[in-house]
Amino acid sequence: MADDIKYEYKTVQTVRGTDGLVISKMQKDGWELVEKAQGPLRSTLNFRRPKKPQPWLLIGAVAGVLVTLTIVIGTASALSGGGDRKDESDKSTAAASQKPAATPTPTAADSAAAEVITSQNNPEFAALLKADSCDDANLDFATKHEGKTVAFNGSIVKMAPHGNYDTRYDFLLGPGDKGPNTTAGPAFKYQDVSAFDLRLTGKKIPATVGAGEKFRFVAKVGDYNADQCLFFLDPVSTEVR
Repeated sequence: MADDIKYEYKTVQTVRGTDGLVISKMQKDGWELVEKAQGPLRSTLNFRRPKKPQPWLLIGAVAGVLVTLTIVIGTASALSGGGDRKDESDKSTAAASQKPAATPTPTAADSAAAEVITSQNNPEFAALLKADSCDDANLDFATKHEGKTVAFNGSIVKMAPHGNYDTRYDFLLGPGDKGPNTTAGPAFKYQDVSAFDLRLTGKKIPATVGAGEKFRFVAKVGDYNADQCLFFLDPVSTEVR
């Protein structure tokens, strides 16, 4: 019966202008929009979807099988432990008698260049810069390369104060030169940063920055929020173009 349906709920905050993308993403995952509240910079979206019944009998059976396998594997490991230790000792002795081959040591410049991911040296990143901001490629790339450094030519799509601060901001960045008119690529976000945190470089550093301005962004890969379709980055340097 309909009255017996149990729901799970989720609240998502989005940057104004990305509501449609987020709602579409959530609906694909089975969520139903029940309420939308719009603020000056952000929207709050409330969703619900029916809870899936837990297959307790199947879970119990699987747990029993895992316990049995653990006991069997532990017993087999104990019985064969003596032979394994002898083999490992023989291998260690043989390895110690071999002289390691000399390998070339990379220079500091080579190491630094290899660590920065660009569209020129990484086909996966080149494809990401052309993908939709809600595409699964965003999550795949963020998971695989979290903490690594990327560099790309882009522009500021939107800039807004962070919370009640006057000198800290949230920046929405996009690849390319279209600023607020950017339609392709991830929705990169710098959250809660000051102008100093951008570490501006270049021949002519502007006194202020704003939407539409073009830079060469170098940043560390952070999390990807699939609910908001936002790809978080931490600024390393920002070169004026």
